[in-house]
Amino acid sequence: MWFSKKQSKPASAGVAAPAEAAAAKQVTTKRRGDEAERLARQHLERHGLRWVASNFKTPGRGGGEIDLIMVETDGTLVFVEVRQRSQRGFGGAAASVGMAKQHRIVLAARHYLLRLAKVPPCRFDVLLIDGDLHLGPDITWLRAAFDAS
Repeated sequence: MWFSKKQSKPASAGVAAPAEAAAAKQVTTKRRGDEAERLARQHLERHGLRWVASNFKTPGRGGGEIDLIMVETDGTLVFVEVRQRSQRGFGGAAASVGMAKQHRIVLAARHYLLRLAKVPPCRFDVLLIDGDLHLGPDITWLRAAFDAS
């Protein structure tokens, strides 16, 4: 069957509808993010940190999210942002942690700290994962990458 330029192909013609294509891509992006966070957690645990929580979100719209909350052996609470990029173009994973992102992470950290009876020393780390997740990506751990000021 052929179609003129003015006719559109029906969805049943083997071409995914735009919503279906977006949903399939979203699932892939979610899986890639979950895998990056799993690798990050393993990396940090190998270096002596203890896992506390994952994907802590502030209530309401416009809030922030903390990918991983870990504790150092000295008791320092570490809020970790995990950034993964398969390509190094445009600055790679490091270039994706701008001021707005930092602000949202600090906001989420403040919400998390409200739950604690005593606030321990804290810091904000970024764990960068560049390259294909299944082909041995480069992992860079930036301790104290930014502060709450």
